[in-house]
Amino acid sequence: MFSIPLLNLKGQVSALEWQARVDLAACYRLVALHGWDDLIYTHISVRIPETNEFLINAFGLTFDEITASNLVKIDIHGNILDENCPFEINPAGFTIHSAIHEVRHDAMCVFHLHTNETIAVASLQQGLLPLSQYAMFALASMSYHDYEGLAVNPAEKLRLQQDLGDSNFMLLRNHGGLTVGATVGDAFMHMYDLTRACQVQLQVQATGQAAILVDQSIVDGIKAQANVVHTGMTGGQKSWPAMLRRAYRHDPSFAN
Repeated sequence: MFSIPLLNLKGQVSALEWQARVDLAACYRLVALHGWDDLIYTHISVRIPETNEFLINAFGLTFDEITASNLVKIDIHGNILDENCPFEINPAGFTIHSAIHEVRHDAMCVFHLHTNETIAVASLQQGLLPLSQYAMFALASMSYHDYEGLAVNPAEKLRLQQDLGDSNFMLLRNHGGLTVGATVGDAFMHMYDLTRACQVQLQVQATGQAAILVDQSIVDGIKAQANVVHTGMTGGQKSWPAMLRRAYRHDPSFAN
């Protein structure tokens, strides 16, 4: 059986980097806990505060194996910055993330998953519909990007950047979901809302009955409300400590 190298970087990196590592490792564990992971695929990345360096998962590890110390530090081009790092990353997996980090300096965390629900709704011509309160949060800042095959083409990066614009939610057609946030907590809450919105939509559509769509005027007015509910101390930063406590209760090894 393949043995995972045991690393301990606590005390060997800055306090800001260590906190980013703990938050990101917890986020990976919570994704696994929610059943949102996809074997060793998909990625969550975070910019280390006050730097142009990023953290991402080691390619080949499942999300419940990720720890603060085995996250890989890279530059915007996906180059590994620690010459003693025993891990590799998936360069193709960082293509989407690097494109966003290049232009969205407000987006410290970029979250990309392949859940069944986000793929299904992203594959519907109408995309996400205003069917639930969860959808309201996502639709207040929603974008779409057409499928171009595996995300390994550098030319796709510009189109991805243009499609995302200043939105915080994206459905990648035929591919999955993507959210960004000023913190790991904000990006996590955005993905939670997007996933729940897609789940509810599919359940409503499965009834075969006519659905009640929320009026567009209400959707248009949600954005200011969403900024209050899911940003800052009443949003990601309020819910994230609770999510951290849950991760610690489940398996505190992520913080090693």
